[in-house]
Amino acid sequence: MSGLDSALVARAADALAQARRDRMAIAPLGPSMGLTDVATAYAVQEHNTARWLAEGRRIVGRKIGLTSKAVQVQLGVDQPDYGMLWADWAFAEGEAIPAGRMIQPKAEAEIAFVMDRALDDPQASLADVMRAIAYCVAAVEVVDSAIADWKITLADTVADNASGAGFVLGTGPRRITDVDLRLCGMVMARNGETVSTGVGAACLGHPLNATLWLARTMAQAGRPLQPGDIVLSGALGPMTNVVAGDRVHVEIQGFAPLSLTFGP
Repeated sequence: MSGLDSALVARAADALAQARRDRMAIAPLGPSMGLTDVATAYAVQEHNTARWLAEGRRIVGRKIGLTSKAVQVQLGVDQPDYGMLWADWAFAEGEAIPAGRMIQPKAEAEIAFVMDRALDDPQASLADVMRAIAYCVAAVEVVDSAIADWKITLADTVADNASGAGFVLGTGPRRITDVDLRLCGMVMARNGETVSTGVGAACLGHPLNATLWLARTMAQAGRPLQPGDIVLSGALGPMTNVVAGDRVHVEIQGFAPLSLTFGP
């Protein structure tokens, strides 16, 4: 944490962790604490990652955020961000997702990759990434923000585990050579009404591009992807608000459909 304000890192990490425990949103971290630097924000995320690992939680993968060029432009950034996926926030299809454990949840449809081998080279190639992937499935990420009204900056979302919460993986794993990951269309419905559409190319031009960025970045950060890790590669279309009682159904071309419900 050399060169970083360690007191600010600890203060922001504590505030975010408390917000998650209390399920109560807090003010954006820039105006309230002066946290605007992305390197410091990642230190905040790492502080809470270490906290939760010490509490017995288990990392099962990574999520990639900000894979939409439009969203990058909106936040004034030129690359994605990442967060951790936690075992206690992994849900099976058909299992009610507890919306009440979250603050202001939203759902987004993605393609998930499950790794077959480690990727610990910061200069990994796209071919390395493709060889390292065991299979892919349709997925829904349930994102959530500890920042009031989702009024986030890049530093806010990075510090807050890239606004990550829970996720559901679809059934019917596919080899990456059996699906057109770039041109596959996506439709997401909430309570029978279409609320989001998109395509694989919306994710940094190709979901594997996002996964390559993640593999290199995590190797540099000292948390390289490992066999069995899940990678949520980024949204294929806009996210949608969800509350208890909602039913979400996702269809991504080439994959088995995925349905989930939200409970209290």
